Amino acid sequence: MESNRRNFLTKGLSSAAGIAAASILPLELFGGQGTLTEPIVLPKEKRAAPKDSIRFSVIGINHGHIYGMVNSLIQGGGTLVAVYAKEPDLLQQFTKRYPEVRIAKSEVEIIEDNNIQLIASAAIPVDRAPIGIRAMKAGKDYMADKPGIVTFEQFNEVKKVQKETGRIYSITYSERLANPASVKAGELVKAGAIGKVVQLIGLGPHRMRPESRPEWFFEPEKAGGILCDIGSHQCDQFLYYTDSKEAEVSFAQTANFNIPNYPDYRDFGDMSVRSKHATGYIRIDWFTPEGLGTWGDGRTFILGTEGYIEMRKYVDIAGREGGNHLFLVNQKETKYFDCKNVHMPYGEQLVSDVVHRTETAMTQDHCFLATELALMGQKMAFQLNT
Repeated sequence: MESNRRNFLTKGLSSAAGIAAASILPLELFGGQGTLTEPIVLPKEKRAAPKDSIRFSVIGINHGHIYGMVNSLIQGGGTLVAVYAKEPDLLQQFTKRYPEVRIAKSEVEIIEDNNIQLIASAAIPVDRAPIGIRAMKAGKDYMADKPGIVTFEQFNEVKKVQKETGRIYSITYSERLANPASVKAGELVKAGAIGKVVQLIGLGPHRMRPESRPEWFFEPEKAGGILCDIGSHQCDQFLYYTDSKEAEVSFAQTANFNIPNYPDYRDFGDMSVRSKHATGYIRIDWFTPEGLGTWGDGRTFILGTEGYIEMRKYVDIAGREGGNHLFLVNQKETKYFDCKNVHMPYGEQLVSDVVHRTETAMTQDHCFLATELALMGQKMAFQLNT
């Protein structure tokens, strides 16, 4: 009987008819449970007001990530003082969101303001490192949107100035730092919920809509390239979840598959990274179809020796509402966590680091290594479809 069952499954399901037939078979035949896991809805934490406070300002608002960055600092104890931007339309949007902010007449006005402790920037990517260098030389800490550095020349200069000044150069890898499911995954990993982490797979699909993008977006020398830009998110997550202090790029490749009007742009990229005890695979693309209800079905898979975690960060195409879905499977059970209420500590931690000169939000070595991996992947990428 057992032999006949195996023959049916291996031979019958290999055909189209067999695949169709499989849809009516009971899940128990495959060892499945047949029922959905009951959700664990994590409650909101009752948190005290932040203990520390700083005054910060903004230079450059070319990417919408600046709003999440500013909000995290305000929620973490920061007071927004001033903003400088060259673009009147972007400035109008920003001041509508934060009507109490002072509009600075120049970047210098902010850089030289001794009452400001930190500068945040989501300027055009190629401008972020130079702004950060000037900020650090002026005795200020710096918070950049990713990619915070787009060339190795910038990378070397940023590291040099940071070491000389002792200032904080923080890059907001928001797929981890600003995502509740990612925060919960970090807690579970640190608690040993899946044993020792041996691999991370990070998928970062995005929706293109070229007409909505500024021209600099399609210029690699200004935007950094697909692996340098979006890939830095995944490099950060690989280092964090595998607890890797050293790592290297195994391979990388990029391609322009579907944007002929911008031949220098790459709409697909993947790369592999490794440390002495873990591996990682990263795939980035701009092929999210219009039929999906959000900009991308970003997923992260964390494989451990005793189980695994999957995060469906922005949408669950199986039908659960919203984002921030986390699935945990270990030797005892399968769990589903609704993480929408999980507190994100990055802003408060960074404010505390500015005040106390600590590294609770992110170590400087980690920040730089994640960017170095992304830069290396971009530099060594084999060019497909050329």
